[in-house]
Amino acid sequence: MNHLLQTLSSVRRRALVVTLAGALGGVLLPAMAATPPTGAPIRIGMIEGLSGPFANTGEAVFRNLVWATERVNARGGVKLPGGNRPLVIERFDSKGQTEESLSALRSALDRGITIVTQGNSSAAASALLEAINKHNERDTARQVLFLNYSAGDPVLTNEKCSFWHFRFDPHADMRMGALMNVLREDKQLKKVYLIGQDYSFGQAVLREARSQLAEQRPDISIVGEELHPVGRVKEFLPYAAKIKASGAQAVLTGNWGNDLTLLVKAAREAGYEGSFYTFYGNALGAPAAMGDAGIGKVIAVADWFPNVPTAESEAFYRSFRERFPKPADDYVHMRMQLMIESLAQAIERAGAAGPINAASIAAQLEKADVTLAGQRARMRAADHQFQQSLAVAVMDRQGAPGVQFDVEGSGYGFRVIRNLSAQQAEQRHSCNMQRP
Repeated sequence: MNHLLQTLSSVRRRALVVTLAGALGGVLLPAMAATPPTGAPIRIGMIEGLSGPFANTGEAVFRNLVWATERVNARGGVKLPGGNRPLVIERFDSKGQTEESLSALRSALDRGITIVTQGNSSAAASALLEAINKHNERDTARQVLFLNYSAGDPVLTNEKCSFWHFRFDPHADMRMGALMNVLREDKQLKKVYLIGQDYSFGQAVLREARSQLAEQRPDISIVGEELHPVGRVKEFLPYAAKIKASGAQAVLTGNWGNDLTLLVKAAREAGYEGSFYTFYGNALGAPAAMGDAGIGKVIAVADWFPNVPTAESEAFYRSFRERFPKPADDYVHMRMQLMIESLAQAIERAGAAGPINAASIAAQLEKADVTLAGQRARMRAADHQFQQSLAVAVMDRQGAPGVQFDVEGSGYGFRVIRNLSAQQAEQRHSCNMQRP
């Protein structure tokens, strides 16, 4: 209850900040509605590692979700026939463990929460999805909706697709396709080293890397391939030494969090001079760890970068930095903002049509079509995979052309070098959706 009151108080304190930030982008963040939300909060249970080796990624998620809900609340909350209602994020610490994630889900259910969100582990997401499917079949009066902002194993919207699950992050194959769009044009590249975290997502990344390299660049040799334990390796120098000894000109990795930061830091210390093609190399310590050695060599793919050259994008990023001014708090996720916008849209549409519950929200979320800061995205009903544009960017020093903003105060940022439309990033699926 204290956390709830603090969150609501924070919404009120930040209303002026949100309004001023909105002025930067015109339509970005509307002013506080004449009648602020007064109804019972719509609670969203965030299940994430808030302690342990990936605590920084969990806290980054929380900041993004809080900011997104503040924006909705600042314009009056979720508008429903019975009165406007605010969105509130409630935290549940999974400690980065699958079993703890399931325990957190049970705690959320015990508190009456029927919308949960998670992302920083495809293994945890898979377990949560299975548990939610079983729960919803067994307890039709308390069905639960699962919003996934980061778990990128493609199977979650293919063989394991579920009516109750919606993914807002481009999955691993989509990200790989965008990276390959750039890698395949590097004609000097002949040797690649594949390394990843040893769980479903990391395995999917390496599997797709082999497949796409064979199809698009059969002249490239894979000179090394390795999976390592997730979040348990403290010293990556042995891995870096093998990468350097292999003669690889580039490393391709889906690593995230400290597993990526420690890997690129070890590579620098080992004197490795090759490139890094990454899924998440644009933040959470990686640029600072690489330093000048990463300029022109660290390449990342994302749904959005701060240096997207538009006025709306710049206003969006500046407003986030005003809300969270500490350099360590940098790392805004556009997809998480779009996720909350999609949820608010779906709840309002469900409320206009009849009773609000997980099933009615899901039926509307299948039709989500939202735009924020010039970024438009829609939900594909067939498999519940969000369709959005993707960008590929290369690391450079702040102040270089196209690098207005740096990352986490490191002095290094990312210049966008390739844009893929939602249609270009879209991929086929094998989902056979079973609806209630």
